[in-house]
Amino acid sequence: MKINAIITAGGTSSRFGSKNKLLEKVYDKEIIRYTVDAFNKSAVDQIIICSHPSIITELEDLFKNYPKVKLTEGGATRQQSVYNGLLFDTCDYVIIHDGARPMISTDIINNCIEMVRDVKAMTVATKTIDTIKEVENGKIIRTIDRAKLYNTQTPQAFEYNLIKHAHEKLREQNFTDDAGMLETLGQTVYILDGSYKNIKITTQTDIEIAKIFLKSN
Repeated sequence: MKINAIITAGGTSSRFGSKNKLLEKVYDKEIIRYTVDAFNKSAVDQIIICSHPSIITELEDLFKNYPKVKLTEGGATRQQSVYNGLLFDTCDYVIIHDGARPMISTDIINNCIEMVRDVKAMTVATKTIDTIKEVENGKIIRTIDRAKLYNTQTPQAFEYNLIKHAHEKLREQNFTDDAGMLETLGQTVYILDGSYKNIKITTQTDIEIAKIFLKSN
């Protein structure tokens, strides 16, 4: 049974600043390397990084001593980048993760691998703890019952042929969430409780939060 990981790294980091956030260092280690190291220690057989063309040479150098890691170019959108990763190599199951989530743990990755074998489609998520308001034209319309609400994260894991079919069926659309593609097609997607530490680095403020979590690790 072959399990591939697809790491998305195709963004331009426009909200972060002049530098690609994945190459930003925290304690002398790049954000993307924290992410890849967690997967490198896991049960995945191969790690496919779908990279923005502007940093692919730097990533090739960064991971030259990582036998599991392969690089390919990402696409213009996250959906296209993931599809490029799916086409790069076939497998039995695939686990998809944002390169900008460096606080992911190897334990969660391995739990995803165990779970997806039974359910075929799943995502890591955390229970919503804030009160959620629906707003229209600056006015609160209603308060949404948060008891059934979860915040979706990555990793998300799928049977390979199932998610590849979804990408091909919905290729002309622009999903930012692979689980959402299967939901649209009527497929059942299960959740695995994640970690509130597993944030996505988007702005410089997130780097300061990451420093706290990564230091504690």
